[in-house]
Amino acid sequence: MSDYKLGIPGLEEVVPVVKGGTNIMLIGPPMSGKEVIANNILYSGLAQGESGILVTTSMSGEDALKWFKDNGLDLEPHKPRLGIVDCMSQTIGLAIGDTENIKRVSSPVNLTGISVGITNFFEDFWMKKQVRKARLCVYSLSTMLMYSNLQTVFRFLHVFTGRIKTADALGIYVVEQGMHDDATINTLKQLLDGVLEVKVENDSCFLRAMGMSQKPTKWYEYEVEGSKINIKYSYVRPAPP
Repeated sequence: MSDYKLGIPGLEEVVPVVKGGTNIMLIGPPMSGKEVIANNILYSGLAQGESGILVTTSMSGEDALKWFKDNGLDLEPHKPRLGIVDCMSQTIGLAIGDTENIKRVSSPVNLTGISVGITNFFEDFWMKKQVRKARLCVYSLSTMLMYSNLQTVFRFLHVFTGRIKTADALGIYVVEQGMHDDATINTLKQLLDGVLEVKVENDSCFLRAMGMSQKPTKWYEYEVEGSKINIKYSYVRPAPP
């Protein structure tokens, strides 16, 4: 069985490795740096020689590549092991085709097209390029739920969480806190093995890990500086009076 490092300095002291086949929900409010956390986890794998697949529902594939470049994360050595499923370009009417690293689908509602794109990348990396460790990052399930009902998204998630387990890979699925009721979140959690939870209090951001075969960690304050997540110190909520 493979082990994966999340690639977030500071947090790795309490979550040193994640077992292969693990599916993780990354949930938090807007403007909390979730995208930076997700991109760090994906890039960390690429830097270790793994393959990475990013499903983006909020920006074009080109903009996703530009984000890494603008933030000093060099993708050039890793492009043969990187795949992006772009659900945005055709949605906003951009008439651009696929590239070696980018496969387009019509919109976030086209879960069949997204599934085909992910599968094609997985097969290319696994069968042709013989890369045996892989990370899948879906950003985000919340956008898919805006376009599709919970049952449809659940079926989609069920397929790929199963494939992640079978392939001994790592899956990260981003959810916007506040957009869904508790019943929806709990339904999605049934398919997942752990949670990276983010919160914002008094203009400060905090992160903790739950599940993944361990007790919940403490809350860790962090700051986002460009592409970096800087864990500052553990946070313990004061006892109520």
